[in-house]
Amino acid sequence: MSAAKHATIFALSSGRPPAAIAVIRISGPRAGAALEALGVRVPPPRQAKLARMRDPRSGEIIDEALVLWFPGPNSETGEDVAELQAHGGPAVIAAVLDALGQIDGLRMAEPGEFTRRGFENGKFDLTAVEGLADLVAAETEGQRRQAFRQMKGLLGDRAETWRKRLIQALALVEARIDFSDEADVPEELVGPALAIVQELRDEIGTALADGGRGERLREGLVVAIAGPPNAGKSTLLNRLAQREVAIVSPHAGTTRDVIEVHLDLGGFPVTLLDTAGIRETGDPVEMEGVRRARARAAAADLVLWLTDATDNEGEPDAAIGVARDRKAPVWRVTTKIDLLAPAAAALLRNKKTHPSGRGQNLPGEPVTDQGTDLAAKEPLAGRSPSNEVQLTPTHIARTAFGSTSYKNENGVTSIFEHEFIVSAHTGAGFDGLLTALFQFSEGQLAGAEQALVTRQRHRQVLVAVQHILSGTLSQFGGGKGEGQEELLAEELRQAAVEFGRLLGRVDVEDVLDVIFRDFCIGK
Repeated sequence: MSAAKHATIFALSSGRPPAAIAVIRISGPRAGAALEALGVRVPPPRQAKLARMRDPRSGEIIDEALVLWFPGPNSETGEDVAELQAHGGPAVIAAVLDALGQIDGLRMAEPGEFTRRGFENGKFDLTAVEGLADLVAAETEGQRRQAFRQMKGLLGDRAETWRKRLIQALALVEARIDFSDEADVPEELVGPALAIVQELRDEIGTALADGGRGERLREGLVVAIAGPPNAGKSTLLNRLAQREVAIVSPHAGTTRDVIEVHLDLGGFPVTLLDTAGIRETGDPVEMEGVRRARARAAAADLVLWLTDATDNEGEPDAAIGVARDRKAPVWRVTTKIDLLAPAAAALLRNKKTHPSGRGQNLPGEPVTDQGTDLAAKEPLAGRSPSNEVQLTPTHIARTAFGSTSYKNENGVTSIFEHEFIVSAHTGAGFDGLLTALFQFSEGQLAGAEQALVTRQRHRQVLVAVQHILSGTLSQFGGGKGEGQEELLAEELRQAAVEFGRLLGRVDVEDVLDVIFRDFCIGK
């Protein structure tokens, strides 16, 4: 082990000062000596003791603190660990860290080094380390539950069980190769080994068939707000975020880049994207914004396509382009309903019958304001009747029932799965939109905290293991493995190496342990 790894490390382990309490941790072979250098006697293990800390150079008292002692290997890092719970002022923390830095054999810890030492000393596997990192970064209740389960071995324990069973299969094959002349070693060992391989392949396949829910919960659903310029995208973002996060301007093209906002939607993580208005433009800066908007919409889990209720133009071709670019749902959100004359607003919101008289209902129910007919309302506050837009029957028909389908290779496909009518000025319709967003998130993420796979790295490793095991069964199953035990063993070793990548360890000595324990070789 290098001298750097032998060093005793220390760092502030609590949040940024000032705070009521600051936790400073020390880990390594000189942790006890560090306490003594501060004028503190090492307390009994796992018992808090109040002590005065002194500067090792001047003997001046720095602070009074609670001191705890966790001797290795029964500590989080597997080494001797001391913990100082001092007052959380910046000057106190700086003085303690400076004093520790003057002690021989001590140095400041690098980022993640306490956890790294715990991993190297067998206190965590890699999946638990990743779970710990996700727990620290969790923003919602669902993410917290998922990360905690991962930290406590949701995937790691299952993967370790799979690895041990794979080693058992490998031990059977190795025994057939190396000890075939021993009387207590059965001749037929390849069949039982392949039976274990098939069970493992099927179980891993079940774990992978989760639709990627674990990764989506960890990373959060992405909802892109798209549409033509000046359709109210930034206003909608601010209303959903309940704070001013985007600049709102009556001038089209204000948003040039993608703005991200993270929301906790009933315990589910959602990232809202405010994108540039999608339109044809000759401005190179705006063109780049449009390109980014299209790219983010194509990669999102859901697109909210905004339509200005006062816009007399037809549905832009860009809506069809966005729908064609992606497979996830696209919802239309008609905005600025408060700018319409009451009669036009009522017709738009209560669109029950197709204007042609065919009685065709649109997919998705429009959002209503607790069933209130806007036509019976007084003009909205801050809006004079002269500012209200008097819509023509043609425009009302276009807004309510406009082009909502296009033809593709599979036939006619609807652009908009649901439609909502909202006013960012009054908040009308937002409860319904939020409810729909929550239901969408719940449908995508409900139960995801139980998923074994929460990172792309996990999936890649398990897919590699499953591929190896499937190839092994194809190549050696059905009696084809007799006489090819060496090749079979090599395939199983490769699968074991992949499991080692998942957990962060693989030990060939485990194979010998199983052989000698189960077959009593050499007794």
